[in-house]
Amino acid sequence: MSQSFSAAAKAEICRELPQKHCCALAECFGVLLFANSFSAEGIRIVTESREFAYILPKLFKRAFDLPFDSYPSLEAPGKLAFQIREAGKIGKIMEAFGFAPRTTMALHVNLPVVEEECCKVSFLRGAFLAGGSVTDPGKGYHLELATTHQSVARETDALIREVMGFAPKTAGRGGGQVLYLKQSELISDFLTLLGAPVAAMAIMEARLEKELNNKVNRRCNCDDANISKVVEAAQEQLGAIRVLREAGRLDTLPEKIKQAALARENNPSASLSELAEMMEPPITKPAMNNRMKRLLQLAEEVKP
Repeated sequence: MSQSFSAAAKAEICRELPQKHCCALAECFGVLLFANSFSAEGIRIVTESREFAYILPKLFKRAFDLPFDSYPSLEAPGKLAFQIREAGKIGKIMEAFGFAPRTTMALHVNLPVVEEECCKVSFLRGAFLAGGSVTDPGKGYHLELATTHQSVARETDALIREVMGFAPKTAGRGGGQVLYLKQSELISDFLTLLGAPVAAMAIMEARLEKELNNKVNRRCNCDDANISKVVEAAQEQLGAIRVLREAGRLDTLPEKIKQAALARENNPSASLSELAEMMEPPITKPAMNNRMKRLLQLAEEVKP
């Protein structure tokens, strides 16, 4: 089964683990705040990304020197769940982020954890790996981060503004909060920041391809419209020539008008430019257009 675009982007991000302890801590912070469950009662992280599932234990080992209480099999189909239920481990993790396990009522982004620029990026990496997704650019442009904590959503919004210089949109969904981007350039920049330049480039290539296709379609539509106009004009001119011929006036026309009429009659699908080249001597397109207008006027004069 082929990998989704979102899964491929996450796999690209997972190629490198944070080298510094502060960045590993910040990335775990992003993971936990955007995970399925993070509280004094337990930690539960669910993912469909095999690459993320592979690096997650290493990430927690580097940040906290702690193992999970239960691990999924990476060979198992569907979603994979990691859990920590031991109170001592949960307490150590929460205290690392400035939370008191039994008294913290609402989680938030503790700013000292993301004080350094490298840690800000690591936090956003973790948030995307645990609670993010990005749509295949062939179908549309949409990247989102979903969390169940309102304060976390608000503070992550401010963090993205600070790091990227633009703000995501926000929306409520099922009691949670979603931060999302809909512009291809912003999504591409965000993925590049997280460490997925290949996915970012795919988005820009898809955008350029769409723009090129749109230009080609507009050109084709324009060409079709022009062809229709040429055909309609030619039919009108041929009708005028028939009227003049039936009235016996064709041979009495001024020589230049007669020459234009015969050229049109013998070349019903030719454009004005092509007819202009057939004149003796050749003339310009505007001059040919004037001759055709005069031809139509003369035909109107002889109509009963």
